[in-house]
Amino acid sequence: MNKVLVVGSINMDLVAQVGQYPRLGETLLGQSFATYHGGKGANQAVAAARLGAQVTMIGRVGDDAFGRELTSALKNEGINTDWIKVSPATASGIAMITLAGSDNAIIVVPGANACLSPADIEAAESSFADADVVIAQLETPLATIRKAAELAQRHHKPFILNPAPAMRLDDALLDQVALLTPNEFELGMALGLPESEWRQALQQSPGKILMTAGSDGAWYCDAAGVLQQQRSFKVTALDTTGAGDTFNGALVAFWDLGLPEASRMACAAAALSVTKAGAQGGMPSKAQLLDFLAAQGGAA
Repeated sequence: MNKVLVVGSINMDLVAQVGQYPRLGETLLGQSFATYHGGKGANQAVAAARLGAQVTMIGRVGDDAFGRELTSALKNEGINTDWIKVSPATASGIAMITLAGSDNAIIVVPGANACLSPADIEAAESSFADADVVIAQLETPLATIRKAAELAQRHHKPFILNPAPAMRLDDALLDQVALLTPNEFELGMALGLPESEWRQALQQSPGKILMTAGSDGAWYCDAAGVLQQQRSFKVTALDTTGAGDTFNGALVAFWDLGLPEASRMACAAAALSVTKAGAQGGMPSKAQLLDFLAAQGGAA
């Protein structure tokens, strides 16, 4: 059972369904409203925990009802929340999501996530020493991510970076990353390259980039410089929210199996996740994943 350390964001998603978007100054009656536990860090932690990993999370929530609910939910998933700190007089991070037909409009307010500091990471150094693998995203301050990469390197732990939301990354940080897990757009942004050059980017960094490609699965370059594709699994999709986070959580949960097998498990878990609603709602257990793979004949 891998010991996974997640450094990242914790949000409450507030989702309203409407028939059409309101015009400026207009009030419309909505069709439904729901709250979901989210944040890329929390999502990836939940995905890994459900698949059998021993997960610890470093993050921040506000001193409010959302913060207490979000932390309690992570504990209920078996995640160690000792390093999730409360930011006084600060609201927990939220995402306001308006759904109209197949379109959505989202406002993210980082709240306490923006308060996660390099000092918080230093204080949790023992968790780096204890981990088998460390994963982070980019919904918390970049200085904090740099510190996490530094501590992972100090303790000789692989540092996995899911570069979302997309931004340009400097060479110093990239050099500390054992594996980058972008989609095609995020890869171009992270490296400052046109999206059309993703194949060259993978070939120039064998074993260091695993690019997700939705229904096309995932791509990486092996040690011999040969481009490899892990194909996706065919399912009927209900809600694709959180599929990328499920992929990343599964990847670190099965990290010890090596990149080819871990990416296969990650693609299968991501496929299962889109068959149910909500970012965390569809994340499978290990038993569900193994049953799914058995039904598929063990292959994509």
